[in-house]
Parts: sequence; structure tokens; C-alpha cells
Amino acid sequence: MQTEVRPELRGTLNPADIRVKRRARFNWIDVFRFIILAIGAIAMLFPLFWMVTIALKSNNDVFKIPPEWFPREFHWSNFVTGTKEINFWQTFGNSLFIAITCTIGQIISSVLVGYGLARLKFPGRKLWFSLFIGSLMLPGFVGMIPMFNLYTSIGWYDSWLPIIVPAFFGNATFSFLFVQYLRTISVSFDEAAKIDGASDLYVLLKVLVPMSMPVIMTMVIFAFQGAWNQYLEPLLYIIDPSKWTLSLAMATYTGTYATAWNLFMAADLIYILPMLLLFFFGQKFFMQGLGSMNSAGLK
Repeated sequence: MQTEVRPELRGTLNPADIRVKRRARFNWIDVFRFIILAIGAIAMLFPLFWMVTIALKSNNDVFKIPPEWFPREFHWSNFVTGTKEINFWQTFGNSLFIAITCTIGQIISSVLVGYGLARLKFPGRKLWFSLFIGSLMLPGFVGMIPMFNLYTSIGWYDSWLPIIVPAFFGNATFSFLFVQYLRTISVSFDEAAKIDGASDLYVLLKVLVPMSMPVIMTMVIFAFQGAWNQYLEPLLYIIDPSKWTLSLAMATYTGTYATAWNLFMAADLIYILPMLLLFFFGQKFFMQGLGSMNSAGLK
């Protein structure tokens, strides 16, 4: 049944005008959203811009008032001199080895644990999953003293083993993320592979892992960032300067009386470069992983 329009309103309700008004309203919303995002992007990129500016200045120009937003003379040699002030490249290699090893260990162990909790049926599965969730609420400082005594008693002090070995025993956060992501994948894929004679390990490696690359790449980024930036564990367990990580070496830039901030910022830019490159090449999977985890109930 068609609704009649009152005679006095006829000719005033033009569908084309209504669509134009709606389009204009939506455009204003998009402009407002763009402005908000641009302000947030500028606020987040400004520290990086200021780091680059300081890294290209002389140390005297760093403290000029009012500050110079752009250096008058570009001191590119700061990047070379900044790496010579400390044993930069050796500690860079140490950190890179530790970060890659810890990332591999955390991903392999967390994927195996997550698959077992999500797909395998065994007694006490819910209890183990609850224990994993409960362990996320415990701060890392709780087990610091017992673990230090343990590693010292077995002769791991002044080595990388206390940093690397625990990474191969799973990560509760990553295991939880992988469990939540597997819940978004239908079990029919597992059943179809097992009908053809596939084992659980084959299903995990050949079926589920390729389908779970977004969340795995998200875990890789977080694991590498955590291992690359860790400072407390190397500070506790490593004494020999030749075994230092880059985070420990960068801390030596802070002198008792003065700090060459231009050299520090130049070295710091090289320090953050691996993380920037990793996120740049993995951002596609990273965004897909976040979107999938949101759809699984992780917000």
C-alpha cells in the first residue's frame, strides 16, 4: 500500500536532493575523520622527526633557544661517529641474534601450545587454558629472584641462555592469541585433511599455519620487538661487555656530566631501524591479524 503525500508537500521532496544532502553530510563526516587521523599521525610522527633533526645537527645546535626545526648544516658524519662511540655493531649483532632466536622459539612453542589447546581433546584442557589466562595477570617481577637463583646455580650466569632458553617454552599471550584465531577457522578443514590420512602435525603445518599467517606475523612483530628492546634480563645476567645487547650499549651514552645527544640520536635511529623494517614489510599481515582477532572477540 502506497503512502500518499499531502498536497502541500508535493514537489518539495525531491529524491535527488535527498541523495545530494546525504552525500554532502557523509563527506563532512569523512573530512572530520581525516582531520582527527591526521592530527593523531602528526603527534605520533613528531618524535621521530625530532630525532632525525637532532641526529643531523651539531651538539651545540641541539640546545639552541628557540629551537631550530631544520638544521642549517647537515652533519651526516654523526651516524658514523655515533656508532664508534660504543661497540655498536658487535652489540647490534648480539641483539639481532638473540631477537631472531627468541622470536623463532616463541612462535614455534606458542603455535604448538595454541594448537593443542584449541584442537586436541585431552583431560584438563579447560583447566590448562584457564591457567594460561591466569598467568597473564602475574607481573614478570614475581619470578625474577627464583629464576635468577636457578640460572646462577646451573652455571648460566653471564651467558645468553637465561634470555634465549625460556623463549622455547611458550608464551602465554601468543598461545592465547593463536587459540582465539583458530576458533575463527572451521574444524571441517582439519577433518577433511584427517580423512585423507593426515596427522595432527601435518594438519597444523600444512593446513592451519598457512591460514593463520596474519596472526603469526602479528606474533612475530610483537616477539621481535620484545626481544630486541629487552633491557632488564641482559642487565641482570650479562657481565662481559662483548656479550652485551645493543640496549645495554646504548645506555652507556648517558655520561656523568654530559651526553652527546646528536650522536645518541643518530645511533638510536639505527637501533630502531630493524623494527621499522619488520613492521613495514609485515604491516599487511599485522592489520589482517588484528582484524581477525577483533572478530574473534579480542578488542
